Amino acid sequence: MARVLSCIQPTGEVHLGNYLGALRNWVSGQHNNDVFHGIVDLHALTVTDTPGVLGQQTLQLAAILFAVGLDPQIATVFVQSHIPEHSQLGWIMECTVSFGELSRMTQFKDKSAKREADFVSAGLFTYPALQAADILLYDAAEVPVGDDQRQHIEITRDIALRFNHRFGDTFVVPKAVTPPTGARVMDLQEPTNKMSKSGDGEAGIIYLLDDPAAIVKKFKRAVTDSDNEVEFDRERKPGVSNLLEILAAVTNESPTSLATTYTQYGKLKQDTGEAVAEMLRPIQARYHELMSDPAELSNLLALGKERASKVAQATLARRTTRLVSTQASSS
Repeated sequence: MARVLSCIQPTGEVHLGNYLGALRNWVSGQHNNDVFHGIVDLHALTVTDTPGVLGQQTLQLAAILFAVGLDPQIATVFVQSHIPEHSQLGWIMECTVSFGELSRMTQFKDKSAKREADFVSAGLFTYPALQAADILLYDAAEVPVGDDQRQHIEITRDIALRFNHRFGDTFVVPKAVTPPTGARVMDLQEPTNKMSKSGDGEAGIIYLLDDPAAIVKKFKRAVTDSDNEVEFDRERKPGVSNLLEILAAVTNESPTSLATTYTQYGKLKQDTGEAVAEMLRPIQARYHELMSDPAELSNLLALGKERASKVAQATLARRTTRLVSTQASSS
């Protein structure tokens, strides 16, 4: 089985788009590959500076990942800061990548421009070096990413190839792969925009921990159009199509066939809201169960930490051996 690495930052609440678009595929994929899922809290330091918040959000996200179905006996779920080798290898990566390469990263340009009036940390600039360490530390052969992250995988490959050329074969050179297609979930109030933590309003976002009544209410208020014709057409009817796609993802039917069963928007909104609320009910129950039992949650994370540490320590030891042997032979 191929080793596959996927990571997620503990910033903001997990929403329906995260679940139907990615996390549900993580759950099904754990049976097909050797999967490592990291909660990258060190990366979150570039955007979070309130004391105590990051630690709590990390635990909440861990509980969500287990609640949606990641099995700690199968999938390696770990917290980045629990594995000191991330920071250790991160420094080596910083010494292997050039200033010019980091300067060309589009995400740094975009994010720093948005924070022009605020504090822009050096960590945001060197972010790709630590991300390269995250990937290379676990000998990941595949990293599922969207188009916005492909540049980060390319720089990771460049760093790995450069290190291997200088010091001998040390790191597995990963490849970016297109993740399995998940449901396309749009904002309920702005159906031409993806559902996002950074959206303009709460009314268009369904959070995994929303109360069932609140979920149904948000769907009832979803933006559609004025002609009241239920048809799956993303271009002409983005709001209706979004509802159909969400309902299809929950019921494992096609949006086109579902469209033929509805003649009114109200009924479609009601059914979609109720279906989503019902789908999330066991996830919410398991989440609250874990959050009320910190010892159990810690035990589950300890399983992942043990497996991740074993791989990380072996990789770092291999890197150290290469560096020392190369230096000794050149002296």
